Amino acid sequence: LASTGLLRILIAEDNEVNQRLATMVLEIGGHKSEIAADGLIALEKALSEDYDLILMDCQMPRMDGYEATRKIRQRLTRHIPIIGLTASALIQDRQECIDAGMDDYLSKPYRANQLLEIVARWASEPCGSSGSYSPSADTRPESSAS
Repeated sequence: LASTGLLRILIAEDNEVNQRLATMVLEIGGHKSEIAADGLIALEKALSEDYDLILMDCQMPRMDGYEATRKIRQRLTRHIPIIGLTASALIQDRQECIDAGMDDYLSKPYRANQLLEIVARWASEPCGSSGSYSPSADTRPESSAS
């Protein structure tokens, strides 16, 4: 995983507006991204392409983000950080992300700076450090102004 500069990021997200938002934010941050519109496509891309990080929506058609993450973890020999994107801020939903093998999570809707911060944090993590996961409070929106 590159510690500085351009990362290659897979965005697993079925909502087109969210796809465009994440793509624009990552582009502003200097990163290259590709879209997978559902969990099955995300799994196929993760197994056949070389990504530095995966943003994984938890609720998608055909295969949800939890199942896609479990299958990626079972089949890939190298560790790719996977950040769960969840519409829920409930503790049990966050725990489900971790139990599925995700390294971190970000509640939607998120701000551009929150997405870039979580990407930067995992870009600087040594590979295979998922065992030392500790959720950080700064990934939660400070208020729900929407």
